[in-house]
Amino acid sequence: MELDRSVPVWPQVAADLRRRLDAGEWEPGERFPGTVALAAEYGVTQSTVQKAVVALREEGRLRTVLGAGSYVQH
Repeated sequence: MELDRSVPVWPQVAADLRRRLDAGEWEPGERFPGTVALAAEYGVTQSTVQKAVVALREEGRLRTVLGAGSYVQH
């Protein structure tokens, strides 16, 4: 995915992750990739990915378990 660096990046990452979730890349209940892996994949910082994950969690798409990671809700 090509990121437009002239605008905030985390909403772009969140939108792409949302698209991938909608496409069924990860099944409900499946562990979502960690911030380190996603940051490397997108070529961004972990804090950028964390902001995207928080947005998805607030939408109810992910559930985060402290110390265990994030899981796909639906």
